[in-house]
Amino acid sequence: MVVYESMYGNTHQIAEAIGAGLRTAFDVRVVPVSRVSGEMIADAGLLVVGGPTHVHGMSRVSTRKAAVEAADKPVGGLRTEPDALGPGLREWFGSLGHYQGRAAAFDTRVHAPAALTGRASRGVARLLREHGFDVVAEPESFLVTKQDRLEPHEQDRARAWGAELAGSTTSG
Repeated sequence: MVVYESMYGNTHQIAEAIGAGLRTAFDVRVVPVSRVSGEMIADAGLLVVGGPTHVHGMSRVSTRKAAVEAADKPVGGLRTEPDALGPGLREWFGSLGHYQGRAAAFDTRVHAPAALTGRASRGVARLLREHGFDVVAEPESFLVTKQDRLEPHEQDRARAWGAELAGSTTSG
């Protein structure tokens, strides 16, 4: 199962690409964080969770609101996902119980050194561990331009990462 939070659709696209890679070994559901149930998580052989990097980490209510306001400006041509202002990963983790299973974390972030941008995936991985998951891969970042568009080939890289996760999870 791939669970994602997305503001402008980039993380959604990456989640779908990861799901396509995982389908080499698994039946996969790609679900926005606002629609995930505990039963879905309990049934997942591998849980992959990701979201956008906002202010060096996972989004907050204030950063999601700022992102929606930025998209409402006439320049830039950004559109927000339908549930952009809904609960994000941070809130979801706050209500998540304890689970056993394997997991991995990803994020999308501006194409710049991680020391400058931060990486939401590190916080996601930490919280997955705190909730009982065995994190089976290093957190992964997929890059967007300063204009909030995916860098070329990032979907291909996400698909390959998903296939690599599938292979290592089924053989390990």
